[in-house]
Amino acid sequence: MNGVIYARYSSENQREESIEGQLRECTAFAEKNEIHIIETYIDRAFSAKTDRRPDFQRMIKESGKKAFEIVLVWKLDRFARNRYDSATYKAKLKKNGVRVVSATEAISAGSEGILLESVLEGMAEYYSADLSEKVLRGHTENALHCKCNGGTLPIGFVIDRDKHYQLDPLTAPLVRRAFESYAEGRMMQEIAEELNRQGVVPYHGKRNSVDTVSGMLKNRKYIGEYRYREIIVPDGIPRIVSDDLFERVQEKIAKNKKAPARHKAEDDYLLTTKLFCGECGSMMFGECGTNHQGNVYRYYKCSSAKRHTGCHKKAVQKMWIENLVVESIHQKLNDADLISKWIDEILRILAKENEVLPLLRKELAETNRGIENILNAIQHGIYTESTKDRLTTLEQRRKDLDDQIQVESFRHPKLTHEQLEYWFEHMAQMDIRKREQRQRLVDTFINAIFLYDDKLVITFNYQNGTKTISKEDWLRSDLSGHLRPFWL
Repeated sequence: MNGVIYARYSSENQREESIEGQLRECTAFAEKNEIHIIETYIDRAFSAKTDRRPDFQRMIKESGKKAFEIVLVWKLDRFARNRYDSATYKAKLKKNGVRVVSATEAISAGSEGILLESVLEGMAEYYSADLSEKVLRGHTENALHCKCNGGTLPIGFVIDRDKHYQLDPLTAPLVRRAFESYAEGRMMQEIAEELNRQGVVPYHGKRNSVDTVSGMLKNRKYIGEYRYREIIVPDGIPRIVSDDLFERVQEKIAKNKKAPARHKAEDDYLLTTKLFCGECGSMMFGECGTNHQGNVYRYYKCSSAKRHTGCHKKAVQKMWIENLVVESIHQKLNDADLISKWIDEILRILAKENEVLPLLRKELAETNRGIENILNAIQHGIYTESTKDRLTTLEQRRKDLDDQIQVESFRHPKLTHEQLEYWFEHMAQMDIRKREQRQRLVDTFINAIFLYDDKLVITFNYQNGTKTISKEDWLRSDLSGHLRPFWL
């Protein structure tokens, strides 16, 4: 895996968290776990209470280039101390396929805070639902009139003033010719090169490639089909190719399609960065192998054992351990007594976290009283230049306090027991057969997993959340049978 190191110290604390010490331990962790470091981001004399850190922002931006999968930090508080910022930027990194990993904390410090962070992320989605519905209504209304809802505009079309699709007289004939060329037996690479020679530029601004042509040949807009979510309107937009030509091209694509490569996709392994070897403490990564009959096996293997550096930990079957972990989460989410305790604890933490709001509201009340006193003085004929300046200062301070209170209220929302109960019910109802929902459960609730040859230790993101599952428990559980341990 490719990774980067992020190191930081604040001006008031430069001892144990020295940059050199952080880099040394992060580098050692990377070497031990076969993480190839391609870049180092360093912020000197910047507090993690703010996200206004130059190299931190550069790292977040460059994660979109998909050049690395891991952000390695000495401790998690190097990444952020503000839970709102931590949740926000971890979500941005996650969208780019990047995870944050601590080099010194197999089990993150402040486990209650990790669960709270996950809840706040979920509640942010809950509060944004109304906005999403409004956007969806607007897009649906556009779709009913076959109007463009944005996105990449296919080659061959232009959008008129009323947002309707119209044929581009310059490029539409070239699109038709591309379909005809492929139906006649030309390769996609040849068609892409021909489009480039003819000066056809995709709307993303780059040159045409095999991917560009592949997307073009499969796009049903070219037979006049307008599609938005469940709304499908035949002949809703001008067509460029006939149905017969389009179908001949689809048949040829299917015939020419090669067998998918048997490569390992990291995203297919739910427990990446969560699973550790119980024998040596190294991370366990996803691997795949093929037997002499051509069957593909997927499993997790200790990175140290893979390098033959002294660890003899056996590999473990991927589906078995992932099903066991997901089922453990699902069982806890259906434990009403446990969920009630979690909710009480979260509400207690939220009450403790909201210490700033009362101070801001108190200062706002004092500012309002000051403004009221000055206005009373003006009504009684007392008005000087200093009175005017003081009133202007207090009014500006009131505006600043209003803004700060709104920001702080968003960062620390006042949640109710019913809202949290709704969120946990939503998580409990996730379909554990679907990969995306399985991944969300693991990311939200699992802290770390330690795998031994005879037991499995799952640590959850809440206080006193460690549960040890012995080999005997595996065999007695409902997961035995087709999900029994399979050692390679």
